[in-house]
Amino acid sequence: MMNKMIVANLAHRPVRSLISVVAIALEVTLILLIVGLCLGLLNDSKQRQAGIGADVIVMPPGSSFIVGLTGSPMSIKIAGVLEKLPHVAVVAPVVQSVSTAGTIEVIAGIDPQTYQQLSGPFHYLQGGPMRSADDCLVDEIYARSRHVKAGDTVEILNNRFHVAGVIEPGKGARKFLQIGVMQDLIGAQGKATLFYLKLDNPANAEAVVDEIKKAGMEKYVVSSMAYYLSMMTTNNYPGVSKFIDFVIGISVIIGFIVIFQAMYTAVMERTREIGILKSMGASKLYIVNVILRETVLLAIGGIIVGIVFSLLARVGIDQRSTLRVIVTGGWIAKATGIAIVGAILGALYPAYQAAQKDPIDALAYE
Repeated sequence: MMNKMIVANLAHRPVRSLISVVAIALEVTLILLIVGLCLGLLNDSKQRQAGIGADVIVMPPGSSFIVGLTGSPMSIKIAGVLEKLPHVAVVAPVVQSVSTAGTIEVIAGIDPQTYQQLSGPFHYLQGGPMRSADDCLVDEIYARSRHVKAGDTVEILNNRFHVAGVIEPGKGARKFLQIGVMQDLIGAQGKATLFYLKLDNPANAEAVVDEIKKAGMEKYVVSSMAYYLSMMTTNNYPGVSKFIDFVIGISVIIGFIVIFQAMYTAVMERTREIGILKSMGASKLYIVNVILRETVLLAIGGIIVGIVFSLLARVGIDQRSTLRVIVTGGWIAKATGIAIVGAILGALYPAYQAAQKDPIDALAYE
């Protein structure tokens, strides 16, 4: 009986109910998409770094573990020192630059021969390898999002390049140039951003890290790739955790304010109805229960709409950009809990007000 009354109450004010559902859906969508973008970017970067196939990474002194945020301050001749160390099979120098044209992108200048020795040759989906200075490679995700194919021309660092090949994603950057070309473009002749090392056995990574530091490079940032990848979490990226907390806080405030307004208005409009219920023997707990059940029903509707919209938006973002969005079951559960708690908090005061109404005054209310 109570449930039928609750549904009837919500249906009696469809616009207000719809606005409440949409507000909760917005709250859930904000959480899932913003967190999903953060997790997607980190996970995508982590997978692409792992796909390079290196066992040890060497970066300049003072570098961040966020690849691409450094310039090219290391001499390319360091490769010769690293090659002589025990257990080192391949040294692949890379020059990286960050482009902010449209979206933030890391562009890699590589020596194709040594770079492909790290994890094997590029798998070409279209075209073939770079053969001239104006050639570049792009991965399949970039090509799909920008509608690019082998033979097209793309702009990289304000210069036009011929797309020699489209490769499978997961080998570091999404755009590749020859290392000498990249050095000329950013004025870093004879320099490298970092070095990737392939060892005779990955188990020797920590020993090689120690050898590098003993070779007069103790100030350089050197780590095994396993440790480097383990550091790529939201807690280790500057500001990411606080940003997520801020988004969640804003989302909760949105849900709280909208539900508070909706339930408070509903209580004012149904003063006589509440008086009738109380005159028929309804307890304060019963009145509170009615208000909170309405709130939870609105929250559940908003949560379902928010989850569906987030999943559809993820597909659209994945298809139309190089951004990755991860919507996990864990975060769906967290967003659900946050939305319900925020909605209940917003309904507590209106529910309390409804329970405190005097039945005689309520029946006389016009």
